[in-house]
Amino acid sequence: MNPPSLRPARAADLEAIVRLHATDTLGGHGDVWSEETRPGYEAAFAAILDSADNALFVAVENAGEGKGEGDEVVGVFQITLIPCIPARGGARARIEGVQVRPDRRSAGIGALMMAHAEDWARERGAAFVELGSNKLRADAHRFYRRLGYAQSHEGFKKRL
Repeated sequence: MNPPSLRPARAADLEAIVRLHATDTLGGHGDVWSEETRPGYEAAFAAILDSADNALFVAVENAGEGKGEGDEVVGVFQITLIPCIPARGGARARIEGVQVRPDRRSAGIGALMMAHAEDWARERGAAFVELGSNKLRADAHRFYRRLGYAQSHEGFKKRL
C-alpha cells in the first residue's frame, strides 16, 4: 500500500472528518454526523477555510483510479497560528483534533501529519508548536513524547 498523502481538507471530506472524530472513545466530544449536526460542522469548516491563520489537513489514501477520486480520509488535524506577546512576540501554532483512523494507527500517518504541521508552522514564523491531549489518551501521549513534545503545562477548559 502506498503511503497516504496530505492535502488541505475539502468540503467533500467533512463527513469523513466528523466520522473519524466520532471514533475517539477516550477524549472525544460526542461528535456525530447527522442532518441535525451537519450545519454546525459546515459553519465551523467554512470559518476555518476563511481564516488565513487556520488550516485543516487530511491524510488520504487513494482507493480509486483518478486524481482525487476515491480519496479515503485516514487522518485529520487542524492547526492555528496564534500571535502572542510572550516569547518576544513570537507566534505559536496550536495543533488540534489530531485523529488517525483506528485501523491505520501505528502506520506512520500520525508522524507524517505532525511533521507537516510543524513545517506549516515554521513556514509562517511560529516560534513553537503546542497541542493538547485528553489525559486518558496514554497511547497518544507516548506518541507525542516520541516526537519530541514535552508535557510542560497543565491545561484547563470550561464548557460554555
